[in-house]
Amino acid sequence: MPDPSGALWWPEQATLIVADLHLEKGSSFARRGSLLPPYDTGTTLARLAGLVRQFRPVRIVALGDSFHDGEAAERLDPGDRGSLAALVESCEWIWIAGNHDPDPGPGLGGTILAEGSILAGLTLRHEAASAPAGPELSGHYHPKASVSVHGRRVTCRCFMADSQRIVLPAFGAYAGGLSVRDRAFRRLFPIGFTAYLIGTRRVSAFPSALLLGDSGADEPLLPEA
Repeated sequence: MPDPSGALWWPEQATLIVADLHLEKGSSFARRGSLLPPYDTGTTLARLAGLVRQFRPVRIVALGDSFHDGEAAERLDPGDRGSLAALVESCEWIWIAGNHDPDPGPGLGGTILAEGSILAGLTLRHEAASAPAGPELSGHYHPKASVSVHGRRVTCRCFMADSQRIVLPAFGAYAGGLSVRDRAFRRLFPIGFTAYLIGTRRVSAFPSALLLGDSGADEPLLPEA
């Protein structure tokens, strides 16, 4: 069940799944001279804590890039470190390694699993496989899509899904987005997909044929021949 927060709720497994938290992205940019407000980690963790109170999961799966870089966990301030530790201790916590954090969660508890681990028949990955052997969940691409609403272009984060895979949007407060028109998605969804666009209060499903093109273009998004 896609949630307006950007998380995926799996009722039968009482499992909450999130992707691309990118904790400490703000401090990473600050080290390179781009001074962003250093509140992204706290905001992201507060949103996740709200979902834990709402759903009461027995398991949380973080599908990689939970930290923005290999040293991000060391830069957590004491308050954010405590908030994350409380979340990890609240249930079974699974870290999937990502390209930004191949060794996530040092000293923070939980279980680190390699990409391609199986949970109740679903493969958990950070980056979607080109040809999955079975159903899979992944993140990595931070998908976003645009639709026309009363003649106005609206762009939202989205889930992308077909019969074999779901690609989750980025959950992190400072995570950007990649248009579903990007060629990176064409190999993953060669015959189309459903986009579940995230609104303020609900998630709305749109077939790929109804999605708009890149900004500045108004042609619909159609599967490639």
